[in-house]
Amino acid sequence: MIQAAAPNRKRSRPMPRPPRAPSKASHPAAAPLARALRDGHIDRRDFMSSATSLGLGAAAACALGGLPLHAQDQPRIARGGTLRIQQNVKALRDPRSYDWSEMGNQTRGFLEYLVEYNGDGAFRGMLLDSWQVNDDATRYVLNLRRGITWSNGDSFTASDVAWNIARWCDATAPRNAMASRFPGLVDAETGQLRDGAVHTPDDLTVTLDLSAPDITLIASFSDYPAAVLHPSYDGGDPFAHGIGTGPFRPVELVVGDRCVLERHPDHAWWGAEVFGGPYLDRVEFLDLGTDPSNWVVRAEAGQIDLLYETVGDFIDVMDSIGWTRTRTESAATAVIRANARAEIDGRTPYDDARVRRALALAVDNAICLELGYAGRGTVAANHHVSPMQPAYADIGPATHDPAQALADLTEAGLADFVHTLITLDDEWQRNTGDAVAAQLNDAGLRVRRAILPGTEFWDSWKEFPFSLTQWNHRPLAVQVLNLAYRSGAAWNETGFANPDFDALLDQAMSLADPDRRRPVMRRIETILRDQGVIIQPYWRALYNHHNGRLVNAEKHPANEIHLYKIGFAA
Repeated sequence: MIQAAAPNRKRSRPMPRPPRAPSKASHPAAAPLARALRDGHIDRRDFMSSATSLGLGAAAACALGGLPLHAQDQPRIARGGTLRIQQNVKALRDPRSYDWSEMGNQTRGFLEYLVEYNGDGAFRGMLLDSWQVNDDATRYVLNLRRGITWSNGDSFTASDVAWNIARWCDATAPRNAMASRFPGLVDAETGQLRDGAVHTPDDLTVTLDLSAPDITLIASFSDYPAAVLHPSYDGGDPFAHGIGTGPFRPVELVVGDRCVLERHPDHAWWGAEVFGGPYLDRVEFLDLGTDPSNWVVRAEAGQIDLLYETVGDFIDVMDSIGWTRTRTESAATAVIRANARAEIDGRTPYDDARVRRALALAVDNAICLELGYAGRGTVAANHHVSPMQPAYADIGPATHDPAQALADLTEAGLADFVHTLITLDDEWQRNTGDAVAAQLNDAGLRVRRAILPGTEFWDSWKEFPFSLTQWNHRPLAVQVLNLAYRSGAAWNETGFANPDFDALLDQAMSLADPDRRRPVMRRIETILRDQGVIIQPYWRALYNHHNGRLVNAEKHPANEIHLYKIGFAA
């Protein structure tokens, strides 16, 4: 059993690791995954996500699925230079409480992850060398890479991983977004890491014994709040602490203006021999606000090199000035939701499923896609499970019936109630909110708009009574369902609490075979739509642009920027 306290840092050299027992050629669920790929139920990316999360390497997964390894000639990358990235620069706090991708990007240069999720869908070990998962996903063996050191010279060992996992499992920590990701490791009564859940048999091995099956654990290790910290960290801004395993070090953070990293002069990065890089000397994240026209001006002036994300009509604008466009399909989306817990003038109007369903019935999702996102995506169906995620069940399109919407709202006694729809003041979210509000008003519902600046919106995004939130791509639908709709989850912004839904989600998280999981997902999707939990109009294709001089700067489906990979073409 491990303790959550920091280990003694005066370490002797790790003892040689005993030979590992031979591993199985593949996990039992791997063959059904390959069958689902052949039958067209999942695509390459989702097959790679599922197979590699079970412990197969990318090459082994491709061989099993009959897929060619992606290989391409890459331009030579020059050493050195300063990369200037347009991105919102946010205040930082304990990484386990990160709730925006930008936060992860600001610290990813020095705070690394056990696992990395790549644009082709594959998970690969970063601080982990490999992992094994038992047949029912209740036991994981994590094998650390040899030779990793922290930037202060300490060795990186299994006790560090155990300490981080204990922190992630602390459900009592304010805003901790990680505890809900690891239900099989958390003691429900204490809200802490369960006794006996984690063992460290040697300096390079961590074993996890879960109380319930969980196929999402490896994917959760790669998500942006899962940055791995040195055990001397005791909270607050990780920039101020500064110790990491990555190749860069923090230099300057001015919220709303800039975030600066530079290559660490005294730390020999472990990854140089494994992956190559880092290539850059310095990275500057520059906050240019939420108006893309400002980004265009700075791009034309040669003052930035890369956009975090290009949206809406500005995709064509950036094309026209000669910048290089990259695109990725994703399960990123916009969710317009009412909060069932919200109290307005002494009442909780959105606690009534009839009211929530009426809001959804009044909205044509295809119109939202066209007016809100310039048609650059696919229409969604109000249940937050994407066709590109394994085990997706097609329950048909969402119903659009404005007359029924008004009738249902009248029956609920809220025909005269004024709904205030809140969105962030940026181009595509503002436009989507306008499209939703116009349709609600056209149906006879009374709606007004509130458009908030970033700092005001981001601080309160979970608490608004009726608002639009962007949600990131995640490889498995059960990941986002667990974060967003499980009763009491840290990121549950809808106030939805349904024991039947929670039980079905537990069942889905135990089924690695997508064909076995699909009937359960069908019931989950149906509950979300029948209860009117969300209006989820479309799935977003994601874009970015760069000045044409960069290598490995393609848009990532989960908005991650892997700084060690990027450089200027030689």
